[in-house]
Amino acid sequence: MARLSTHVLDTAHGVPAAGVRIDLHRLDADGRTHVATATTNADGRTSEPLLAGETMPTGVYELTFHAGRYLRDRGVDLGELPFLDEIVIRFGIASATAAYHVPLLLSPYGYSTYRGS
Repeated sequence: MARLSTHVLDTAHGVPAAGVRIDLHRLDADGRTHVATATTNADGRTSEPLLAGETMPTGVYELTFHAGRYLRDRGVDLGELPFLDEIVIRFGIASATAAYHVPLLLSPYGYSTYRGS
């Protein structure tokens, strides 16, 4: 089954990042189309894949992680103009039948991502 999933780990606090809003958009010649919105659960994962099925459309996508809101809710003082607020990861889905996993490792002043399994 084809799917796109994600999870968020709060590396500053050493915990899964629960309550992070994530927006998924697809980019094409006509612009940017909203596909899905999800919020991470207590395990830092979305309850369901952001995309799933026998196949999924190939192309360029963006995941927007609302990190600033999450960090503020945890009591982190980000100041008036946070270094990181919304983290946008642009990636390609080349195979309509593959599983894609895009995790985010998050702290107030840095992040990392990779294609997971």
